[in-house]
Amino acid sequence: MGDPDVLEMVQQDRRVSKEDHSKANEDPRSRESSFLICQEPRSAKRYNLFLTRRLLFKKDEQSKDSIFFRDGIRKIDFVLSYVDDIKKEAEVKAERRKQFEQNLRKTGLELEIEDKMNSEDGRTYFVKIHAPWEVLATYAEVLGIKMPVKESDIPPADKIPFSCMLEPLKLPREVKHPTPEYFTVPFSRHRQELFLIKDESSFFPSSSRNRIVYYILSRCPFGMEDGKKRFGIERLLNSHTYSSAFPLHDGQYWKASEPPNPVNQRNILHQNWARFSYFYKEQPFNLIRDYYGEKIGIYFVFLGFYTEMLFFAAVVRLACFIYGVLTIPNTSSSAEICDPEIGGQIIMCPLCDELCDYWRLNSTCLASKFSHLFDNESTVFFAIFMGIWVTLFLEFWKQRQARLEYEWDLVDFEEEQQQLQLRPEFEAMCTKRKMNAVTQEMEPYLPLCSRLPWYILSGVTVTLWMALVVACMVAVIVYRLSVFATFASFMESEASLKHVKSFLTPQIATSLTGSCLNFIVILILNFFYEKISAWITKMEIPRTHQEYESSLTLKMFLFQFVNYYSSCFYVAFFKGKFVGYPEKYTYLFGVWRSEECDPAGCLVELTTQLTIIMTGKQIFGNIKEAIYPLVLNWWRRRKARTNSEKLYSRWEQDNDLETFGSLELFYEYLETVIQFGFVTLFVASFPLAPLLALLNNIIEIRVDAWKLTTQYRRPVAAKAHSIGVWQDILYGMAVLSVATNAVIVAFTSDMVPRLVYRYAYSVNETCPMRGYVNNSLSVFLIADFPNNTVPSEKRDYNTCRYRDYRNPPDSEDKYVPNIQYWHVLAAKMTFIITMEHVVFLIKFLLAWMIPDVPKDVLERVKREKLMTVKILHDFELNKLKENLRLNSASSTDFTRHFAIKENKENLAESTTYLTQ
Repeated sequence: MGDPDVLEMVQQDRRVSKEDHSKANEDPRSRESSFLICQEPRSAKRYNLFLTRRLLFKKDEQSKDSIFFRDGIRKIDFVLSYVDDIKKEAEVKAERRKQFEQNLRKTGLELEIEDKMNSEDGRTYFVKIHAPWEVLATYAEVLGIKMPVKESDIPPADKIPFSCMLEPLKLPREVKHPTPEYFTVPFSRHRQELFLIKDESSFFPSSSRNRIVYYILSRCPFGMEDGKKRFGIERLLNSHTYSSAFPLHDGQYWKASEPPNPVNQRNILHQNWARFSYFYKEQPFNLIRDYYGEKIGIYFVFLGFYTEMLFFAAVVRLACFIYGVLTIPNTSSSAEICDPEIGGQIIMCPLCDELCDYWRLNSTCLASKFSHLFDNESTVFFAIFMGIWVTLFLEFWKQRQARLEYEWDLVDFEEEQQQLQLRPEFEAMCTKRKMNAVTQEMEPYLPLCSRLPWYILSGVTVTLWMALVVACMVAVIVYRLSVFATFASFMESEASLKHVKSFLTPQIATSLTGSCLNFIVILILNFFYEKISAWITKMEIPRTHQEYESSLTLKMFLFQFVNYYSSCFYVAFFKGKFVGYPEKYTYLFGVWRSEECDPAGCLVELTTQLTIIMTGKQIFGNIKEAIYPLVLNWWRRRKARTNSEKLYSRWEQDNDLETFGSLELFYEYLETVIQFGFVTLFVASFPLAPLLALLNNIIEIRVDAWKLTTQYRRPVAAKAHSIGVWQDILYGMAVLSVATNAVIVAFTSDMVPRLVYRYAYSVNETCPMRGYVNNSLSVFLIADFPNNTVPSEKRDYNTCRYRDYRNPPDSEDKYVPNIQYWHVLAAKMTFIITMEHVVFLIKFLLAWMIPDVPKDVLERVKREKLMTVKILHDFELNKLKENLRLNSASSTDFTRHFAIKENKENLAESTTYLTQ
């Protein structure tokens, strides 16, 4: 406090605040600081706060973590960086920067440039940007940012029963609710007295500040080129005029901030959200929204809600799994297959031509028991339950979204203007202009005929890549068919494998290797298609950022749907369905014999396929998300630190972090939606999917939080009131899942044939399923084998068995489907239709019964609208009375009448504005 330089500056500031700005002290430092406080009279409270912060700041000992200009007062809201260019375009880029920065100053933004000699690498310039109060107030009104006018008097929602049991999962109140609930209205410069402004420097949260600055940056012109007006920071970044543009983090994530810096929300988020030891804790959604904006906040709300709902599905499935384990000893099918007197005496036909030998049914004993874990009576129940679960999930999410809209002031939300802004690439390609019917302004226009060739190329490219996925799937099928015989002959001849043959059969070995190969192919195709789809979408020249994202979403989802699910659809719906019979097998390309399912069905193989693909995708995705930015940031810092004795400042630390691109959130949603498909589309055959998804999401939330808080630059805050087009995709997959699960239960599992046998063909009243295995296998006369399929080694067998419902060889219509075949087929079709109708009926009833917006939220919205209208009415009425009092003392009757009329018009206008 005793520093004479600081005291002298304070005295100068006091003198300047009482005089005209032109008579201020000529010292530049004094003139700069006085400019901050002499634009208009300030309240004593704000002036004292200014002095306190000035006295706390020591200009010669600026902290590495300082987020202020060199004066220690003006907060850095945004940072631009660039490097000197020695190429031909260096002068052009320098002129662009000069014009751009001049125009930024004209808008009212304040800039401070850090010379490259002060940077750690000795070659990067940094442009620090500060938005003063006047700029923030102006653009807050333009963007319609809602700010608090009064603390809310609406009581909090009632606590759920037994909420005390959930206390260990909850965060401290100051973290979960960092600010009280307020009634809010769109900010207005002309009614500043209405708002709860305690300190102008902290009135607007940092997310709103960087959003406002980015809004200005994205519209600021930087000159004329090719006869066209060029503007926007994105165009300058694309042309490498600037190398980066980002808002600053609050400070280092591992420690709290020190005065005079404000509270370090980044550190709070890291301590209470981004740590893996907090995996069981709830998320601080309000703090995430305050720091990163609503668009990122709503993603984490969605991921958290989805994970909570998965918990109930996982618990139900676990109960069904336990039921399967407990009922294995009572399963007559497995008992008959494993019985040496039954399954041991049944000789099965060879599974491949010539190389494969006859085999006994009891060799699949373990596989039949394993199959029962997933293919039992509870499978139908769980398939129906998941059809209801997905409806409840989507309906309750709509309610959660509506509640979020109220809590985050998004009830009257309009689409983010940045998303509707013309893309620089679109403007660059436009040679024509036309009148916009809405704005009545001339804007760039690209005729459809100019874009049509690219649309055609885009459609052809996507189609070809999906065809490539199918071709790769066929190649994997060919691999399975070609190596099955090799596995079978090798395992039969190798004596050392006798101990593992009981659980590692040729079918399982082929399935495991084929699934792993298929997963590797999926990753490779996905890597290349991501690059190609982004390029194709750019070539389509979408008009706005929203059109670009929608086009990319369609391409990526269609491809990944085919890429990840095609092999699963093959096993579920095609494998073993078109095999033929021993006298007349079907062949792929006339060379490879079609694959057969295990006598217990294809469900085990489908479970194996889904486990490998889903688990592998989740593990690979989490490792990639965690390791990739970590290694990249380490390498960037290692490469940059050439002048280690220099001050490694806050903006340099953030500049060395990875960029959170505009499509990062898109890929996060895409990953979640693909996982949702595994959970819903194949849950009848892969009942562990909800449990695996739950475990993955618990890790995913903390991985995403960790990388966003520690490894990425702070993204520009953006508003969003929903998850957008992804919600429509989820609804489509929910409807499709009912059909896929019904078909899986009917055709892939053994449930329907068992029911037909039990109620139509069983003759044993005490044990109705006894004899089912023998009944489900048809008889084939070995003498009827074609020469190219009969095993090379001769056996003393007259007949062998195969899985089908066909007439025996002594029948007049031998090997023709028998009556039971048609009964089973009819029962399968009946089951599909019945299950679909029952589930769809329940879905529609639930959707009708559950309102999109909860009743208490509707009441709160109405209450807030009523209170804000009343607050504004009282404010304008008091203003009217004050004007009348002043006018009565110093004005004529005419002036008083005019003032009354003017204030009434203002009051009516304000009331109408709020009720819209």
